[in-house]
Amino acid sequence: MDIHLHNTKTRKKELLEPVTPGRVGMYVCGPTVYDRAHIGNARPVIVFDVLFRLLRHVYGADAVRYVRNFTDVDDKIIARAEESGREIGDITAETTAWYLQDMAAVGALEPTEMPRATEWIGAMVAMIEGLISGGHAYEAEGHVLFRVRSYEAYGALSGRSVDDMIAGARVEVAPYKEDPMDFVLWKPAKAGEPGWDSPWGAGRPGWHIECSAMADALLGQSFDIHGGGNDLMFPHHENEIAQSKCAHPEGEFARIWMHNEMLQVEGKKMSKSLGNFFTVRDLLDKGVPGEVIRFVFLGTHYRKPMDWTEKKRQEAEATLRDWHAVCDGLQPDLHPGTEVAGLLADDLNTPGAISALHGMFKTVRAGTLKPERFLGAASLLGLLTPELSEWCEQPITIGSVTAPRKFSAFFQIAEEVGVRWQALRSTKAWEDSDGLRFEAAEAGISLVAGPDGVLVTIRDDADPAKLEALK
Repeated sequence: MDIHLHNTKTRKKELLEPVTPGRVGMYVCGPTVYDRAHIGNARPVIVFDVLFRLLRHVYGADAVRYVRNFTDVDDKIIARAEESGREIGDITAETTAWYLQDMAAVGALEPTEMPRATEWIGAMVAMIEGLISGGHAYEAEGHVLFRVRSYEAYGALSGRSVDDMIAGARVEVAPYKEDPMDFVLWKPAKAGEPGWDSPWGAGRPGWHIECSAMADALLGQSFDIHGGGNDLMFPHHENEIAQSKCAHPEGEFARIWMHNEMLQVEGKKMSKSLGNFFTVRDLLDKGVPGEVIRFVFLGTHYRKPMDWTEKKRQEAEATLRDWHAVCDGLQPDLHPGTEVAGLLADDLNTPGAISALHGMFKTVRAGTLKPERFLGAASLLGLLTPELSEWCEQPITIGSVTAPRKFSAFFQIAEEVGVRWQALRSTKAWEDSDGLRFEAAEAGISLVAGPDGVLVTIRDDADPAKLEALK
């Protein structure tokens, strides 16, 4: 199956042609680990997890190498350590574990490699030395800076010239810079800050060099796909390209660049000042299943802004409950056909794939498609997997009614029975109320009068035909 992906670098959809035939390498910029991941941070994780699954499906699991880094040395991390009085290593270890737990909760597979910046300082120093010797970087007052104008193609990814960038951006113009656009490759460590020995004194790397060095070490001078949020296009990805191409002019660095759009909440930009900022863990702790979060995200194409809304959450949960009900206890067909895979192979058309799953579900309900094939197709999106299904195995409570998920279609009937029973009790029609309670019990519904009203429970052994007869 051919895979076509939109390449930010060329502004068009291109056929994925691996550098090494039959094998694919992908690098995605990971988190700076100093706090919980907010919901927007989960979008690139889910987007590129779907691509990872598709690549494994097409090329084989052993033929795909997916690298996603952890930035574990950074000004924000140092500031958090100073505020809290905790050791930097303790903070980064804790927040890295949080990140992995939260991303697993939304169904993300762990990448093949998850390098931590602090483990690759030597590779960064070596790359910086090569850039200096090639005339692309220079030392100044303990810093090492990249000489932007030494790379003629700088700005090609974001589509801007260096002069336009200077005119339109707020650029820190330190006195030791040759040019306002030059950026830091190495900075001296201040007293009390973490630092590593280097030819330029004790210090630490700039943010951009870590991804170039780790991508080179783990994927080579030329690899297939580089991804991340579109907020990273400039300056981070632009700087990565410049460093890597100057360090290894014979290499391509990344052939295809992919960028996902940003996330909104109820039509507004997510921000703490608007009170609509929340983390993945906030949603999970409020009872929003990770699979529901994933489903909502996949309903919007990765290159379009995504809007998280309560309505979408409710619709996603209802849909997934229905889908789980027909797949309970089944094993997925590992060859589910090409429709969903074909849509994903067309620049990760996840909305189209979700629509196709809706169509497949109808044919499953009509008895003309085996649910195992539907389950296999859904698993290409990371949905209906055993890891994400536990939430749907728990009893559902909606209003006054609690029931196993397999009886979700009978919620309204059970609720109406509860209303009728309460009405009979309120008029002291005891004989009729006892008769209704007995009839409900025979069908598998328990009615209990509580201080806040009637509590209705559909038992696990309920009879669907008798439940239907209670209408």
